[in-house]
Amino acid sequence: MEAKAKQTDIKMTARKLRRVIDAVRGKAVVEAQQVLRFMPYFAAKVVEKNLNAAVANAREKYGVAAESLKISEIFADESVTYKRARTRAQGRMYSRMKRTSHLTLKVSDNN
Repeated sequence: MEAKAKQTDIKMTARKLRRVIDAVRGKAVVEAQQVLRFMPYFAAKVVEKNLNAAVANAREKYGVAAESLKISEIFADESVTYKRARTRAQGRMYSRMKRTSHLTLKVSDNN
């Protein structure tokens, strides 16, 4: 049994998300929620929201409680990069890359 939650076009680099998801990969859902709640990064709130969505999907589809679930797969991929310009002195323009990412999270029962 496996439930999945995806979030696309997050306005954050995949590198910042990976720093957080490496800390919770393979953990039980309850333990991962506690770790994410006290992390100082904004990416932790994004991952926690996605984790709660995956748990809700598992509860709706299979009737499984959160205590019996663990994170089986979690990864962040790069998405579209928005290219913007920043004005500089003497009429110059510097390019500014606004990176986005996709987050995929799968939970499964402990068996």
